[in-house]
Amino acid sequence: MSKKTYYITTPIYYPSAKLHIGHALTTVMADTMTRYKRMQGYDTYFLTGSDEHGLKIERSARAAGKTPQEYVDEIVAGFQYLWKRLDISHDDFIRTTEERHQKVVQHIFRKIYEKGDIYLSSYEGWYCTPCEAFFTERQVGENRLCPDCQRPVELVQEESYFFKMSQYQDRLLKFIEENPDFIQPVSRRNEMINFIKGGLEDLCISRTTFNWGVPVPINEKHVIYVWFDALTNYISALGYGSENDESYQKYWPADVHLVGKDIVRFHTVIWPTILMAAEIPLPKQVFGHGWLLLESGKMSKSKGNVVDPIELIEKYGAAAIRYYLLREIPLGMDGYYSEDSLIKKINTDLANGYGNLVSRTVAMIEKYFGGIVPAPQGVEGEYDQELLRLAETTPQEAAGYYEKLDFANALATVWRLINRANKYIDETMPWALAKDPARKERLGTVLYNLLETIRLVTVMLTPAMPEIPPLVWAQIGADPAQNETWEATQWGQTRTGQQVTKGAALFPRIDVKERQAADASGAQGEKTTTPEAHAAPGAKAKEQAGENAHEITIEDFAKIDLRVAEVIACEKVENTEKLLKLEIKLGAEVRTIVSGIAQHYTPEEMIGKKVIVVANLKPAKLRGILSQGMLLAASQGDTLEVLTLEKDLPTGSRVK
Repeated sequence: MSKKTYYITTPIYYPSAKLHIGHALTTVMADTMTRYKRMQGYDTYFLTGSDEHGLKIERSARAAGKTPQEYVDEIVAGFQYLWKRLDISHDDFIRTTEERHQKVVQHIFRKIYEKGDIYLSSYEGWYCTPCEAFFTERQVGENRLCPDCQRPVELVQEESYFFKMSQYQDRLLKFIEENPDFIQPVSRRNEMINFIKGGLEDLCISRTTFNWGVPVPINEKHVIYVWFDALTNYISALGYGSENDESYQKYWPADVHLVGKDIVRFHTVIWPTILMAAEIPLPKQVFGHGWLLLESGKMSKSKGNVVDPIELIEKYGAAAIRYYLLREIPLGMDGYYSEDSLIKKINTDLANGYGNLVSRTVAMIEKYFGGIVPAPQGVEGEYDQELLRLAETTPQEAAGYYEKLDFANALATVWRLINRANKYIDETMPWALAKDPARKERLGTVLYNLLETIRLVTVMLTPAMPEIPPLVWAQIGADPAQNETWEATQWGQTRTGQQVTKGAALFPRIDVKERQAADASGAQGEKTTTPEAHAAPGAKAKEQAGENAHEITIEDFAKIDLRVAEVIACEKVENTEKLLKLEIKLGAEVRTIVSGIAQHYTPEEMIGKKVIVVANLKPAKLRGILSQGMLLAASQGDTLEVLTLEKDLPTGSRVK
């Protein structure tokens, strides 16, 4: 039995001197789907590339003092570098200037011409050079503006070849009706049906006023219209019409053309009618996703609001950028980009959610079991049941969303399990179980459940963030080869007895103010702001010299109630870089203390420590949390250490 195949394409990108984050969106989506299908056992083929012909390129090259080929070579190198930085795993990168592509374009032109569906006439109409598209009088309106980009159009008058697209109108409508999944989502399908019913005109498919294009094979005074040329890449890359068409026979028709909503019309009207005329099967689906918008609207070089994806990758890493792009675009709808929302996603979802789950779990296994994964001893109570039930249903639910190209909901589904696992830690309180030798087996079960949950979510996140799983496998001691397929989402595959090793944080939290300061100064990387940086002149010197600004009496000191306390729970305070929220046991009482030690201690390091606190400090609210006391710590320069006890004195003991 032959292996299942899956062929996905992005549109081939038009060379632009300035890359923006929108260029990355479609390709990251396609790459994620490709990786998911590979995990499902499909023989996949993922195509992307560059669309390099047309009047716009010719004019831009001339303005830059270069030949068109030199001009596109430089820009295409930028695309290929971006795909490498984003971990794009395409099987082929097709360029329309390649001979293998141009031969197929000419072959199809000749085939349709010989059938009688291409004829020579003259053209007079409105042409948008930036969009490389023709429009009717009605479409450009009285202001003579492109209906897509709102820029001025040009009146073109020249001899041209025409494709009899109009005669395929009824056949195309019938195909769409009989294949309801051909255009997705439904909103795009309805839009295209209405467009087609409005009447298709014959399509001008050649130009004579410039020569940067594929020559018309029967008349080399003409070059082929860029969209007739560019769309053919989907089969020229597979070797259609060549001596070796094995890939074409294997993968065509494509399972999905994944495109932005602005070019759905070209892919669902022009491309299908060309294929019908050439007697080539139509792709199974064209999916038109929404745009990633700024508050000022669509990104545009002319508007000066382009967001450079390379700069974002340098700042935040490819995994975070991929996650953000996939999570921010609802199925078929537009999403909105801002750097503030990107940072919030990194801090909330990636650092506090996923990264913190990995860090806490590995740290506790190291602390309580010497880094050896304990054996589970069965399900105990509702907390275990809820976690395991969600872990059992999440892979199927996430897979359903992946299949529909609904990446936002696929990731949201995985994050429900991540959030549930973090809650499970608070519910089961491993630090408390560790104090009771009789509960050692229960502690082992809790930590095994957490580690297995981490393994499951990491498998499910592999298509979206492929650079992260190897880092997680190294920390939790998992075998990468055992976690490469979707079948690995079955519960219980973590091996007991394997070694865990805590590593660096997967997603360090980002301090917004520090990031803004670094950006403003043009500094590379993050800067660390210390309290000393804001001290008055001479204050640091006085501190180092041991000078006391305020002497107190023994009676004053006696007013301070210093007590021994044990940290039983600890977590970072959301949206801060320096604060930890600690739950402390003070005799029979449990209190909350907020302390600015997060840059020196992780929450896991604090759990179980016997510390000294000021027990009678007036309560105060910090970031909305009522803090009842103060932790004692010593500092020198950038070094800080919390004061702890060597002997195991009971909590509540007074410090004299």
